Amino acid sequence: MTSTAAGPPVTAPAATGTGAEIETELVIGGMTCTSCAARVEKKLNRMDGVSATVNYATEKARVRHAPEVSVAALVATVERTGYTAEVPAPPDPEPEPDAGEDGVGAGGGGGVARGEDDPELLALRQRLGISAVLALPVALLSMVPSLQFDNWQWLSLTLAAPVVVWGGFPFHRAAFTNARHAAATMDTLVSLGTLAAFGWSVWALFWGHAGMPGMRHGFSWTLSRGDAGSTLYLEVAAGVVTFLLLGRYLEARAKRRAGAALRALLRLGAKDVAVLRGGREVRVPVAELKPGALFVVRPGEKIATDGVVTEGASAVDASMLTGESVPVDVTVGDPVAGATVNVGGRLVVEATRVGEETQLARMAHLVEEAQNGKAAVQRLADRISAVFVPVVLLIAAGTLGAWLAVTGEPTAAFTAAVAVLIIACPCALGLATPTALMVGTGRGAQLGILIKGPEVLESTRRVDTVVLDKTGTVTTGRMSLAGVWTAEGTEERELLRLAGALEDASEHPVARALAAGAAERIGTLPSPTDFENLAGLGVRGTVEGRRVLVGRVRLLDQEGIALPGSLEAAARRAQESGLTAVAVAWDGVARGVLTVADTVKETSAEAVRELRALGLTPVLLTGDNRTVAESVAREVGIDEVIAEVLPEDKVAEVRRLRKAGRTVAMVGDGVNDAAALATADLGLAMGTGTDAAIEAGDLTLVRGDLRVAADAIRLARRTLTTIRGNLCWAFGYNLAALPLAATGLLNPMIAGAAMAFSSVFVVGNSLRLRTFR
Repeated sequence: MTSTAAGPPVTAPAATGTGAEIETELVIGGMTCTSCAARVEKKLNRMDGVSATVNYATEKARVRHAPEVSVAALVATVERTGYTAEVPAPPDPEPEPDAGEDGVGAGGGGGVARGEDDPELLALRQRLGISAVLALPVALLSMVPSLQFDNWQWLSLTLAAPVVVWGGFPFHRAAFTNARHAAATMDTLVSLGTLAAFGWSVWALFWGHAGMPGMRHGFSWTLSRGDAGSTLYLEVAAGVVTFLLLGRYLEARAKRRAGAALRALLRLGAKDVAVLRGGREVRVPVAELKPGALFVVRPGEKIATDGVVTEGASAVDASMLTGESVPVDVTVGDPVAGATVNVGGRLVVEATRVGEETQLARMAHLVEEAQNGKAAVQRLADRISAVFVPVVLLIAAGTLGAWLAVTGEPTAAFTAAVAVLIIACPCALGLATPTALMVGTGRGAQLGILIKGPEVLESTRRVDTVVLDKTGTVTTGRMSLAGVWTAEGTEERELLRLAGALEDASEHPVARALAAGAAERIGTLPSPTDFENLAGLGVRGTVEGRRVLVGRVRLLDQEGIALPGSLEAAARRAQESGLTAVAVAWDGVARGVLTVADTVKETSAEAVRELRALGLTPVLLTGDNRTVAESVAREVGIDEVIAEVLPEDKVAEVRRLRKAGRTVAMVGDGVNDAAALATADLGLAMGTGTDAAIEAGDLTLVRGDLRVAADAIRLARRTLTTIRGNLCWAFGYNLAALPLAATGLLNPMIAGAAMAFSSVFVVGNSLRLRTFR
């Protein structure tokens, strides 16, 4: 990848073609639990030429379909199922206020809207607040006999009725809609349970003995036993509705926070840009930028889109995209990323990528793809959720029948059946994987780690060997001045000044490295005259009145200039170590030898130590000669080296390691690494590398720092651990709760509270991933 991030905040396209198939994203409305998502997914998949995945946590459907299947047909199918569907609108590019509790900054970039500003969340909070105010006195009156006065039960009915009817209306409406389509979901359980409890209470008040003045009512943590005509369940009906509204509100708010990182990513881009037209700056919307346009970035402004600096020098803060806190110096010729911040001088940038081609857009697309995906374990949970509600209805009916048959007490039988209906909601099961995935991938995006999909997480757990490409991964991939040897009577500064000045006029990578190294050590270089490039050998020219020759030792031999013994030995040692030796002469006399090398990144040794700490065995893989490879391996602490490998043979080496029983991760950045990245069990592509490598990788490391590879594996493993913990809780909760409810050990109101907070627990556990460092 030649540049790193984006211009206007954009999402992935709603529909994209992939050969004979089209991929469409739909926003699904009206889903209240995972059973709803399973129904929508099942209906879509029944269409010819359609393959769909519906995610309850993100409330989106990812649909692959044949060209002859229209988006309108997909929407119509969803609507016939009882839900709404629409193509997502692009996000609002307007900057929003800094986030409060729902906002997640991405290394200092961009806020997101507070969750409380969401109209649906506001409406839910209002419904919850009113229901809680009305339900509290009902619960107190019903549970504390000392508070009960004459005709207290009629006041309880007056207060409970709006809670059950109006507060619980979303549950009843969804249950009715599902019933029209011959389906049952969590809302069916809640609606049946609360209406049954309320209906029983109304019958007892009007036609039983519960409405008599002076009636007193106790509370039991387990099932109720007693006269059916004098038993009230008003506190159960009102309390369960209130608890479930509280659970739904907390869940909705937490889900917003889980997706906040992606929303922050989408809103990072600049709104407008100062474009140079005829030497004048014209302010235009970012959407009007075209590749090749020149635009100005002043200190403190965001860079509008990916580009290359054509004028000026500055430092750029890329922390919002890469997680790297230290600003990076840039000058003419350096790539810069859209959405990063210019913190230094004035820059003129030529746009290279705009819109959805920028890395910000591509990052957002990768993150959203990962969040919408499903791991194998989630598909199992979805299948269980799809049949869970009908099974619970049967269990509730069986519980009612069994209690009536064994005890003959309708009150106890009814209490146990209602508790079963209310406690068994499988929402926690459906939220276990997607919420952890949302938070984990979002946090990864903030740190410059892009996880392509949930199936990648399983691979990180099994990996035991990490193969590291040398050039551009362990090393910088750029030549730099490594050593200086001077002949007797020659000063190092003079050697660097004359040789550096002549090489500064050449475009050869070795020449550029020598010129840059010389300028760094001594400052400004003089300008040469009579410059001549000698193809394959070196350069010659005049610097400060001296005829200078710089190039291979063979060039000096051809000119009849002999190297002194000390310089000849230095050149030989350099070549034996895999370094490039460059001889320098002027006025017909050899003056020195300069060596150039691809230097090891400062962080590579630390990265190797971190990979070892994760239980991975590092292997260095390179096409360079063995001497160079082993020298680099010793420097960073790698014991196993595979050297002198042709690009096409890298795949064979990865396969060989896998056949030896190893589970292999591959880290690379070049075109020649793409096939090996795809072949490995886990491919980690350096984001500073080529698009081919990034497409082939399972994890993309936006920053060119090998330490991020260790961070990526740690984050992926921690996300997987969180998913497994969530699923263990969700399965365990339902397995334990149902027998307790069926055997009469849970009051229905306590069951409602437990069910509501089980979902909140799962989402809260997932949100802990936001603290990953």
